[in-house]
Amino acid sequence: MDKASHLGDRLRRPSGIRTLTLGDTRLSYVPDGVATLKARMLLPDPTEEDWVTHAAYLDESGHLVASVGGLLVERDGRGLLIDAGVGPLTVGPPMNPFGVITGGALLDSLASLGRRPADIEAVALTHLHNDHFGWAWHPASGSDHPAFTAADYLVAEPEWTQRHFAEAQGLGDMIKALEPHVRTVADGEEIFPGVTVKLTPGHSAGHAAYVITADRQRVVAFGDAFHSPLQISHPLWKNTFDHDHQLSTRLRHDLVLELAKPDTIGFGVHFADVPFGHVHIEHGRSAWRPIDA
Repeated sequence: MDKASHLGDRLRRPSGIRTLTLGDTRLSYVPDGVATLKARMLLPDPTEEDWVTHAAYLDESGHLVASVGGLLVERDGRGLLIDAGVGPLTVGPPMNPFGVITGGALLDSLASLGRRPADIEAVALTHLHNDHFGWAWHPASGSDHPAFTAADYLVAEPEWTQRHFAEAQGLGDMIKALEPHVRTVADGEEIFPGVTVKLTPGHSAGHAAYVITADRQRVVAFGDAFHSPLQISHPLWKNTFDHDHQLSTRLRHDLVLELAKPDTIGFGVHFADVPFGHVHIEHGRSAWRPIDA
């Protein structure tokens, strides 16, 4: 039996709002919805015996459950949003043969955190997949324009210059809607007080993580480098979603070691109801230990 079984239903349900305060910086998971993913399609390497061992990660229908949303970073009265959910949509087969993604709650979640879309000065995207920039292109209710009218959309330069990969997946009209607001950013660039870009290509051609430094700690918002905390324990398992499988597995291996360093916290936007956590390595095995934020 997987040691993660002690987390109970948390691995099989999406996260609600969870907030972590580090000194003068407040970090909040902002829910938009939920994805139910076909586990054996997403992760083809595990055997049936592996899935029996890791049954704690699967719901009653055998799906991996993933949260969909973003990370709100607040400091000195300012607000940055990292990723923007899928928007008020349900995306399933054939566009998404791996399962069903349903969104729509992100603006209400922001309101519960005391923030209006107009308060967000920038939306930093980890990559150009539609479950990460939904509210950056989709018109807000009662409007012809997206909700974040005052925000720049920050995209890593190699992701934006290779946006043809996203366009080839049927996202061309969405990408065009983003374009007037996009500002490209570079590896190591500070985009908000204490927040820097970390290029992490593999899942997409120019995928980026964001590193938040506060109160002598680092929080690594690693986007889709990992989709499930199960991958922390098995970083070399292939993920069908990835653009470059060899690069992705090498990146996950390196990120596990990075996340295991002292004073380092990980943030997994898709990590069910355990979005904030530490990586613990013991006897050569790594595991995700959630922070009850």
